[in-house]
Amino acid sequence: MNRRSFLRATSAAGLACGIPSATAFGHVSEEPTLTPGAVAAKRKAASPESPERILLKDYRPKSLYKIPVTEIVKAKFPIIDMHSHPYAKTPEEIAQWVRTMDEVGAEKTVILTMATGAEFDEINRKYSRYPERFEMWCGFDFTGYDKPGFPTAAVKELQRCRNAGARGVGEIHDKGKGLISGKSKTVGLHPDDPLVDPLFEKCAELGMSVSLHVADPIWMYEKMDRTNDGLMNAYEWRLDNQPNIVGLSGMIEILERTVQRHPKTTFLACHFANLDYDLMRLGELFERNPNLYADISARYAETAPIPRFASAFYAKHADRLVYGTDMGFEKPMYGVTFRILESLDEHFYEIDQFGYHWSLNGFGLPDAVLRQVYHENAAKLLAASRG
Repeated sequence: MNRRSFLRATSAAGLACGIPSATAFGHVSEEPTLTPGAVAAKRKAASPESPERILLKDYRPKSLYKIPVTEIVKAKFPIIDMHSHPYAKTPEEIAQWVRTMDEVGAEKTVILTMATGAEFDEINRKYSRYPERFEMWCGFDFTGYDKPGFPTAAVKELQRCRNAGARGVGEIHDKGKGLISGKSKTVGLHPDDPLVDPLFEKCAELGMSVSLHVADPIWMYEKMDRTNDGLMNAYEWRLDNQPNIVGLSGMIEILERTVQRHPKTTFLACHFANLDYDLMRLGELFERNPNLYADISARYAETAPIPRFASAFYAKHADRLVYGTDMGFEKPMYGVTFRILESLDEHFYEIDQFGYHWSLNGFGLPDAVLRQVYHENAAKLLAASRG
């Protein structure tokens, strides 16, 4: 997550965590009742290091537990990253990314360009030097979506992108206000709308899977108050204050209707379909919809607090999950994902990587599950797109 933008966004909001003083036995000490003015004066006089002046955005806990710490610099098995973006902009950066992929064990990375037209062509050109390492996916062109004749031109552009080298479509967003593909945006047009049917049907015809991002994590929809345990990250991405937005549950219903309307099209729900807080519901979606998969990208922090439940979910649905990052291309980032998936480490923090203040735990996934999630499922999907 973009920590710096979060700090700027929240500095004015003053998300203060008042921490009461306590005795050695854990009882809150009794203090005389102070007037509001006296309380304000007391806090103003406190030093910056005082617990009474710690802001939630500045909270940086460190684990004191003397427990194993596992550093995993290379995945146990070859990986296919099914969710990344054109983060590297120059030939030198792209070459460095390839070297990093070699070091961490990444066989291939899918670049979700979200683009069409000249923008897609330019991104495709930049990465074409490494055709075996990067696979390009295009977007949808929603130009004129509110005018007669749509989506004839959009279907034609999808075919053109396919001919130019695109092997899939994504990342297509709908966080509740309408479909978005990069710079191409709609208002109120959701993926289950019949107007979009020709695009998804064309994807099936061309063998192009669709990476579809619906909703956002549950914490973004909750009140931004002291009960929101994901507040530190949720405040930056908040949706609770957005008018006329379809809620998370409603977006999941739209996702399922979309998947069922197009049984011949393969859909990859980004980020566990943002059901990281309700994996049972995601499992039910898998059971009802054989053409639905999910990538695990950028939701490691949301699932690592519940390691036993999450690891059981991975084991049960290992054939429907694919590895993804969606967090840049720096080498340490990959290592964090490996530590969560492979190790049994407990109670560690990765605040600067994810933006949450809570502790994380490793899943210790068995080899058979790792092989499927890291590589086998993705290889099957990519082979279908090449067919």
